Amino acid sequence: MFNFKSTAPIFQSFSKSMTHGRTRRFGPSLTLKTAPVKVTVPDTPSTSSTAAPIVQPVYVGLTPSLHRPSESIETQLVALDPTVFHHPIRRDILHLCINHYRDSLRQGSANTKTRGEVRGSGRKIRPQKGSGRARLGDAQSPMLRGGGVAFGPKPRDFSTKLPRKVVQMGMRVALSSKVLEQNFGVMKTMDWPSGKTKYLSQRIGSLGLKNTLFISGEDKVPVMLQRAIKNIPFVGATTSREVNIYEMLKWPRVILDAKAVDFFEQTLGKTYSRINELTIQEATSNSEEATLS
Repeated sequence: MFNFKSTAPIFQSFSKSMTHGRTRRFGPSLTLKTAPVKVTVPDTPSTSSTAAPIVQPVYVGLTPSLHRPSESIETQLVALDPTVFHHPIRRDILHLCINHYRDSLRQGSANTKTRGEVRGSGRKIRPQKGSGRARLGDAQSPMLRGGGVAFGPKPRDFSTKLPRKVVQMGMRVALSSKVLEQNFGVMKTMDWPSGKTKYLSQRIGSLGLKNTLFISGEDKVPVMLQRAIKNIPFVGATTSREVNIYEMLKWPRVILDAKAVDFFEQTLGKTYSRINELTIQEATSNSEEATLS
């Protein structure tokens, strides 16, 4: 058994020594002394260890040209900018861009007349009381046949706004999805010497390029190609400046020429995320000179 009389003075002396004679609400204040922490900064890695590029280019096999049947391109590859043709797939961005494009296609010309716009007199049809029937106003009431529409549509603009950078990201995602699905090709040029549909149709069939959209990097589609391709079903031609994300996703296959690839890489590319080999060589040479000096 504990003796409470003998333990009380001990507790009182302990509390006084800890609080120095003063009563604290939340107990004694304790001062913690911590040892100083030594921070070691790692050495900066040399340029030679970081000389590898951040992202690797995307390689795609070259598609035979339309007017050069004897061209051998089995071992030819095209190096594409990975920031444009290897972008992470974002379905939400594609959804925004498709809705933005389709909203701009709506005419918004639906129109109805309100009771104030319907032709007719404003005379009250019958007295308010005494007939035993429902009360009515003029003949243009929305409750009556031939009257106005209460909350009908009016002409308006259905187009929506979307930031320019979101649209650019949508084009990157659309191009990257075609490359990922292996429904993407690159031609050197899309020139066609004749305006005959028959020969172009045979050439497209021999290459297996039906259901394909041809995108040219020129300001306009070549005249002979446009004349010959407009009567071929399930084949289309446009320019890199006129193509949109909706068409890019609608067509099963997309073929670009060299100028169209340059156009997309210049307008959509992010050059700051790539390391050029010449820049790496210059950096390594500068570091070696600095170490020798």
